[in-house]
Amino acid sequence: MPEMTVLDHRHPDTVPGWLPGATGPRTDPAPLLPDASPLRILGTEAQAKTDPALLRELYRRLVVGRRYNQQATTLTKQGRLAVYPASTGQEACEVAAALALRPQDWLFPSYRDTLAVVSRGVDPLEALTLLRGSAHTGYDPVATRTAPLSTPLATQAPHAVGLAHAARLRGEQVVALTMLGDGGTSEGDFHEALNFAAVLHAPVVFLVQNNGYAISVPLTQQSAAPSLAHKAVGYGMPGRLVDGNDAAAMHAVLSEAVERARSGGGPTLIEALTYRVEAHTNADDATRYREDAEVTAWREHDPILMMERHLRPAGVIDDQLVQEAAEEAEALAARMRAEFHAEPVLDPQSLFTHVYAEMTPQLREQAAQLAAELAAEAEVEA
Repeated sequence: MPEMTVLDHRHPDTVPGWLPGATGPRTDPAPLLPDASPLRILGTEAQAKTDPALLRELYRRLVVGRRYNQQATTLTKQGRLAVYPASTGQEACEVAAALALRPQDWLFPSYRDTLAVVSRGVDPLEALTLLRGSAHTGYDPVATRTAPLSTPLATQAPHAVGLAHAARLRGEQVVALTMLGDGGTSEGDFHEALNFAAVLHAPVVFLVQNNGYAISVPLTQQSAAPSLAHKAVGYGMPGRLVDGNDAAAMHAVLSEAVERARSGGGPTLIEALTYRVEAHTNADDATRYREDAEVTAWREHDPILMMERHLRPAGVIDDQLVQEAAEEAEALAARMRAEFHAEPVLDPQSLFTHVYAEMTPQLREQAAQLAAELAAEAEVEA
């Protein structure tokens, strides 16, 4: 009798043809693969099946969000903000993410996602406090169910997994949605978060806004994968590929993933193909690494123009809605100008207040040193 080889020891629970046990796949990878082309709704048959009220709300939020980005960029040029990473051109991702969440859900944004934070209802002045340099974060994360803006790349992703898993252990119907850029997918935190989320079957949605560049590095120099959505398969979760400038498609994919997570279906990785029209920040010169023709081409695929192009002929968007959205946007811009004109009143000692629940010896020492320096300055001024 010939000696049996390793290949002859196949387990009935594995995919046929694979090695037994842990060395073989536990599930068929085919259902996890993203579609070959990005999902779109605007301009397709699915548009007529989409709630017109939802489409109008998305449009309104897009217009207000665009004006928010423009005004924040202007405040940076005026020195009212230290830095502002604009999400101009990516507003469909931002507003759809906020709209897809329920009040009890949590949002874990990156530094470019202040529009998503504002769209959740956080006051614009509070949302921009970190970028003004006035405080670690200007809003209460627990009250708003919104984590602080994450400046380090992808560090918010494991936090989202941990919170979602803990909430599920407590029996709470909570979903965590974390937002990243394509550059964040090159960080170890991103991969650790996906692995933990899949293993723990945590109710998390990972939204990657692929805007083409990690500062000046194009995606082709970051990843050789067919798409970033394909990375989901390696961790055992579904990957979705969507047109990130199609607000209706973004809302549909995000809502489906959020409710799938809430019902116990586990995590989802979504790649939204979009574009950063403005520079990385006010400190970046984007002309050094991309051509004007590229930006111009993407402006033709602008999320607001897309909605107007497809929804005006269908009667969903009319002149009244356009005017009302524009007036609301200008009112927000005027309020931002007025509130940012006043210099903030700050307490330097508050720098140490919310770092830890109980201040460490090192922080107490630093706080005492700062207090002594402030007292000395006060004596000199007196």
